[in-house]
Amino acid sequence: MADQLKPIILSVDDDQQVLRSLKRDLRNHYKDDYRIISTTSATEALEAIQELKKKNEVVALYLSDQRMPEMLGVDFLEKAQVFFPKAKRALLTAYSDTQAAIKAINDVQLDYYLLKPWDPPEEKLFPILDELLADWRLSFRPEFQGLKVVGYQYSPKSHNIKDWLASNLMPYQWVDAFSEKGKELLDLHGCLSKELPVVVLEDGNTLSDPALADLAEKLGMSATVSEDLYDVVIVGGGPAGMAAAVYGGSEGLKTLLIEARAPGGQAGSSSRIENYLGFPNGLSGSELSRRAMAQTLRFGVEVVSPRSVEDIRIQDNYKILTLDDNSEVKALSLILTTGVQYRKLPAEGAEKFSGAGVYYGAAMTEAKASEGKIVYVVGGGNSAGQGAVYLSKFAKEVHILVRKPDLTSSMSSYLIEQLESIDNITIHGYREIQKVCGDDDHVERLVIEDLEKSETYETPADALFIFIGARPRTDWIERGQILTDKRGFVITGRDITAADPKSNNWPLARAPFLLETCQPGIFAAGDVRSGAMNRVASAVGEGAMAIKFVHQYLAEN
Repeated sequence: MADQLKPIILSVDDDQQVLRSLKRDLRNHYKDDYRIISTTSATEALEAIQELKKKNEVVALYLSDQRMPEMLGVDFLEKAQVFFPKAKRALLTAYSDTQAAIKAINDVQLDYYLLKPWDPPEEKLFPILDELLADWRLSFRPEFQGLKVVGYQYSPKSHNIKDWLASNLMPYQWVDAFSEKGKELLDLHGCLSKELPVVVLEDGNTLSDPALADLAEKLGMSATVSEDLYDVVIVGGGPAGMAAAVYGGSEGLKTLLIEARAPGGQAGSSSRIENYLGFPNGLSGSELSRRAMAQTLRFGVEVVSPRSVEDIRIQDNYKILTLDDNSEVKALSLILTTGVQYRKLPAEGAEKFSGAGVYYGAAMTEAKASEGKIVYVVGGGNSAGQGAVYLSKFAKEVHILVRKPDLTSSMSSYLIEQLESIDNITIHGYREIQKVCGDDDHVERLVIEDLEKSETYETPADALFIFIGARPRTDWIERGQILTDKRGFVITGRDITAADPKSNNWPLARAPFLLETCQPGIFAAGDVRSGAMNRVASAVGEGAMAIKFVHQYLAEN
């Protein structure tokens, strides 16, 4: 057991000689299972206990002298109990103080008192402490070891932090600020409710309403590019981007992957992918992301996240990227794999409650909060179906709304059969949300239109999960510099000149490579590319293929 994870036995006695003897005996007998902390000052002991609480450590037993100049042992034990109320408490007393010890048993629920001296400890100390510690272990439940996020359930800021941590596969414990534990944590760390959400780190430090880049740095991730020039820079960490990174790194290219939010893209937030080759039992999006990231790092690829690209310019065949922290990075070649994002729901009130009952994707992040509640899922694709299946494990009712008559034209048949077999899932065709209603804090009701009957009705709802359409993440690309189609997807290969063979869209004598954009050496792969298949397997294939074209481009320049 790592020393910092061991429960603590804390002893206090103002007599240094007595304390040395006590510390020696405790270490000889308990050092394998407990950490021994000793001090001559009761005030210092209380300060140390508060810090231990902040660092998520635990005290199993207090041993305190009764007659100390700063305060009586009974008073110290009473104050110490506030921080670790389940810790056992024993008083070290001289024979003349036994009446005070007996009174303390009744007044402050003292567990035991021991007379000085305790020689031999094998008879007069260890048997008593062994029994106290055995009782403590019976009722001890270890605290969660890791990040804690304290906030309000229906706060967009809290949702953003939770969703980012979940997307980056960072284990955390959610603590509602209204709960007793939430109030205790905020008070312990001296945080105010206006500073929420508060992230409590494992070392006991806190971040109040942190920017994602700052949180990433604290968690050991890098949001800063380390070099000036790379063979290939990949923008976007979805399946296509990660595949490109793995092949780029494994084939010796100096490779940088820049991700604006979290690896995995939309696939990474999927609760279950059941049609991916080689996984007959399916796998979660988070598991796919974890495996891919492990491969990426293994081949020496530099990963920078969360960091987004604001602009691209071409200078002497170099591709110069400006990042959102105003830093710049040069690349000999570039692969755009920024993927897609869910379209915003156009219904009245949807924007107001975004992050406060209206969620885009995020089924895995908010599923636990939906326990016993009525939730609605909007969308007819596989992502919507997978999200509904996962939500059904927690929610009382899950309702899927689609504009079409049913799901057959937009969802895989295996997933439709799965949805129809789950009792608390109901599929509603010809439905469209007109308005999202609620109080100032969160969603309470939906106004839904029955398109077939041309009538509306109102229904109670606790949460709304949106999985509609796919909008390419190309807003940052200057139109004209990189050709896109009418919907914003990046045009590649022969499609660049197919529409207008006489145009100046392509500057070289050779034809563009299959995944190459109108700018030589800049490629696009995955869902962001016009004409893409919108499947995880095809995105992975295109990411790997893009590296082949990068090699060909670098060889001719």
